[in-house]
Amino acid sequence: MSMWHGGWAGAHRGGPPPTSRGQHGALDAEYDGDILGAPYDARVIRRLPKYLAPVKGWLALGTFGILLRSAASLLVPFLVAITTDRFILTRDFSGLNIMVIAFIGANLFMWLGQYLESLFLAYAGESILFRLRTEMFDHLHRQPLSFFDHNKVGKLMSRVQNDISQVQELVTNDIISIITSALMLIAIAAFMIAMNPSLALITLVVVPALGIIMFIWQKYALRAFLRVREAIAQVNDQFQENISGVRVAQSMSRERVNIQQFEGVNQANLRANVGAARLQAMMMPTVEILTNVAFAIVLVVGGFQVLDGVAKPGVMLGFLLYIQRFFQPVQEMAGLYTELQRGMASGNRIFELLDIRPEITDSRDAIELPAVKGEVRFDGVSFAYEPGNEILHDINLKINPGETVAIIGRTGAGKSSLTGLIARFYEVEKGKITIDGYDIRSVSQQSLRRQIGVVPQEPFLFSGTIEENIRYGHPGSDHDDVVNAAKAVGAHEFIVHLEEGYDTSVGERGGSLSAGQRQLVCLARAMLASPPILILDEATSSVDTTTERIMQRSLRRLAKGRTCIIIAHRLSTVTSTDRIIALEHGRIVEMGTHRELLAKRGLYYEMFGALAAQDLQPGLAS
Repeated sequence: MSMWHGGWAGAHRGGPPPTSRGQHGALDAEYDGDILGAPYDARVIRRLPKYLAPVKGWLALGTFGILLRSAASLLVPFLVAITTDRFILTRDFSGLNIMVIAFIGANLFMWLGQYLESLFLAYAGESILFRLRTEMFDHLHRQPLSFFDHNKVGKLMSRVQNDISQVQELVTNDIISIITSALMLIAIAAFMIAMNPSLALITLVVVPALGIIMFIWQKYALRAFLRVREAIAQVNDQFQENISGVRVAQSMSRERVNIQQFEGVNQANLRANVGAARLQAMMMPTVEILTNVAFAIVLVVGGFQVLDGVAKPGVMLGFLLYIQRFFQPVQEMAGLYTELQRGMASGNRIFELLDIRPEITDSRDAIELPAVKGEVRFDGVSFAYEPGNEILHDINLKINPGETVAIIGRTGAGKSSLTGLIARFYEVEKGKITIDGYDIRSVSQQSLRRQIGVVPQEPFLFSGTIEENIRYGHPGSDHDDVVNAAKAVGAHEFIVHLEEGYDTSVGERGGSLSAGQRQLVCLARAMLASPPILILDEATSSVDTTTERIMQRSLRRLAKGRTCIIIAHRLSTVTSTDRIIALEHGRIVEMGTHRELLAKRGLYYEMFGALAAQDLQPGLAS
């Protein structure tokens, strides 16, 4: 299994990211802003049944709870009217006991409805959230490295966290609530018309005015909530990048500058949220004022009707209660309008990401790569990260089974690009790469990467114990296998001296271990996986001399009996290899043993002399 993490991501730094949607799966902020934010988007609605089907039972029970609560709530004003007119004003207290029981029953049904709504919609929501996150996690793991080169982690995390939660809210709350609120409006209007048509007409006259206000308001709300989404994505991006690079920031005293930059995007986020809150705050009081206006008009007109004997006091009292209930769903719908905008926007963003097809996929007739000896051949291979900007040009190279070769060259020569193509992390533009005669595009990616191990220059450990990290590429191994692998690469000695030994927690990204210890664990991980082809992005370049000696011995054991390709950084690695391949400007310019290349007095001679003189590695870093 491939041990890669971080070895090639960003290997082509300096090139501009693509600006058009779809190129390398890039997610473009302008593209989001152009199409998102409609309160109803058919593209999102059409995708929802897939996620609703598994929880339709829970959704049905939750919806039933909403209807039960709403129906019980509608009965209360009607009961108030009957109780007032038939029993209280007539001083006929014989039927009050029945009305008390009816009131208690209505409240019990409201409680039961609320319980069913809260419980089953929560079940449905969490299930949808679980499915979406799992699908997103799987989808991102199938993307090629070019996708992550062009999409920052902060932007992806914003979609995985904020947008998925918003879609869950859209499905389990917003859509259901807006439907039930509309039904409540119709039911309350029917009750009011049945009780007093003239007063109902006065009340309903206010509705068109409210509709006009909402139509104007939503245009401004649309832009405001899009700004909120874009702003929080920028905050997440800055936060992730600066936390990940905190060591560099502290070493270069960049804290003050970074804080100022973060304050800039955080201020933009603050302004966006305050602007959205201001718009929402304007809408709620507007609805409240219209409610009070309708209430006051009905109170005056209805009061005269009571005095004239046209209406009964109980009916008047019940009607006023219905007015309050009538504008309650209107208020809810006004708030839900903005939530619908958020939900539809988030749905578009989620489905846009899920619709990105991996650029590198298995062909329909892909076969499983059998156990290989390790012959690697490049036939006329050219490669570009961006169209029209080739990094590698017409590479022809054969690496024999069991051979150890070193790849050298100045920065930007194409060393990382060359080795990154072997595991098909990127796709060749021209030519082909074969392993034991199999074109790597004709075999499944999983079977290919199981036979290629990669130890990056920057060792990456996952949260967990040392043993879990060594076993990461071979989860079926037992403890003895882990210990033997650690002993083989010289990691056992430092591990057993730790307080908890192999059960020691490495912390986030292996932060509780030194750089050398992390690299030894990575070597043990590669040793346990035992791939026939091994790619090393010189693992000893950033460790002390003592650790380097241990690791050099470990690397020799690791390379024994397998094809080993090394991106070389140090003389001790270069001189001990079977063959050296020198790259310049994406082309192979020299190839041979250490002695042969020194005799040629070319690029290798020049670079070797500089290293020998300074005992450093300028020009050899990838």
